[in-house]
Parts: sequence; C-alpha cells; structure tokens
Amino acid sequence: MVLDILIAEDEPAILESLEFILQRKGWSVAAVHDGEAALEALVRLQPRLLLLDIMLPRKNGMDVLKTIRAQPDLYQANVLVLTARGQRYDRKMASDLNADGFITKPYSNSEVIAEVSRLLSTPQIVAS
Repeated sequence: MVLDILIAEDEPAILESLEFILQRKGWSVAAVHDGEAALEALVRLQPRLLLLDIMLPRKNGMDVLKTIRAQPDLYQANVLVLTARGQRYDRKMASDLNADGFITKPYSNSEVIAEVSRLLSTPQIVAS
C-alpha cells in the first residue's frame, strides 16, 4: 500500500485533528513527532506528501526541507509547510526552498483538505 501523507507535527492536539480530517477523506496517514524522524520515515515509508511543521524538535522543518531538496533522488514527496510562524520571512524561506505549499495556523479544515487535494493530484517528478 502506498502511503498518501506523512505528518511531521509535535503538538498532539493538532496532530490528532490533522489525522482525523485527512483519514476521513480516505487518505492513508502516518505521523512522526520530530524532524529527524520525518527524514527517516520519508525514506522508509515513501509517502506522496509530507505535511511539515516548521517548529519541530531534533531538526526544525526548514532544515528538513533543505535536506529533502538537496537530495531529490532520496526524498520524492511533495512538501506542504504548516506553521504558526506565518511571517513573510518564513513564507519566503519556504518558497526559496521550493515548498509545494504553505498554510498558516490557525487553519481551516477545508483549507488543509483543498491544499492536500491539490498536491496529491499533481504528478510527482521522480529523479532518474
């Protein structure tokens, strides 16, 4: 079975909410609680999408995104950044690192569903 979404989020209430709304839409979901675990799970589970919080323990989300973009042959998931830090600087940094999408907390469930739907309907480019 192909995993649709890996969530990297350290806040239990947010993680539970995201898992619920995404699974209710029929997507398969797995979760990790820190950046190092996110990178390991990306390789092991090969999800189609990483829903990535910026403020994570062990390796922050921007460092995770830098690692992913530096090794496209190893990490092939689309990346949707989800963060409470929605300042212009964070958006620019995520954009400069080629994040596929950016959502600021607090978010609406419909906003998350729409962005996840958009990214999962976009064909992925697999490095040769």
